[in-house]
Amino acid sequence: MTARIALATTVELPEPDADESALIAQLPEADRVAWDDPAVDWSAYGAVVLRSTWNYTAHLQDFHAWAARVDAVTVLANPLATILWNTDKRYLRDLAARDIATVPTTFVAPGESPADAPVTGAVVVKPAVGAGSAGARLFHDDPDGALAHVAALHEDGLVAMVQPYLEQVDTVGETAMIYLNGQFSHAARKAAILSKEQTNSTGLFAEEEISACTATDAERELADRVVATMPGLTYARVDLLPTDNGPVVLELELTEPSLFLDTDSEAPARAAAAIRALLN
Repeated sequence: MTARIALATTVELPEPDADESALIAQLPEADRVAWDDPAVDWSAYGAVVLRSTWNYTAHLQDFHAWAARVDAVTVLANPLATILWNTDKRYLRDLAARDIATVPTTFVAPGESPADAPVTGAVVVKPAVGAGSAGARLFHDDPDGALAHVAALHEDGLVAMVQPYLEQVDTVGETAMIYLNGQFSHAARKAAILSKEQTNSTGLFAEEEISACTATDAERELADRVVATMPGLTYARVDLLPTDNGPVVLELELTEPSLFLDTDSEAPARAAAAIRALLN
């Protein structure tokens, strides 16, 4: 009997997203199962793969505890240690310490003074624990507004992060580099969100303009180097932004990223093979 595979989602998303629909077509042994459904017996699955668990940011401690329980009874992808590290964007400090080019980021925890945060010019202020563009705001030459948003995040008990807005994203876009079982699979181009009026139809994620693209040599070199330092990943998405000095890492999505499988005709089969490998 073929072991069942759980594609972890949330009770707040009863219908599959595009990635899950593509995966289910390739994985008849897979079920969509909500991480926040207390009735689920996770030990009944040969592997549990995080997919659309997008409400975890509002329940981080519960999510971490759930991931630990799952990890104790079956195979969890990505691994528990990766999830614990990646669900707080302070991992960007670790990447920068490894000499990986990242967007310059200042973190300001509750109780810390934001006086030294670079809030002049065009800056993005967002929570260090967050998914999509939730809680992220763009400020143009508005230091008072940026600092007020830092204070608002602190009032909610959140660590704030301040980054310069790299305006080439408005003309070039953001590049998502997708890896499956440590191997480059495909790239997708994401249009700017914060500088445009975007809708948010579910409350869990912002709708994005996504298209297939060809990664540059510089993008491949940087993303390959990032993923090579992290063995054991079933899936990874490295989000890059362009600068005059080459690409930089905006985010490293290792927990529950959209993989934009519909932008490459062979990507769903590659993703299904990577997931099936967990059963071996």
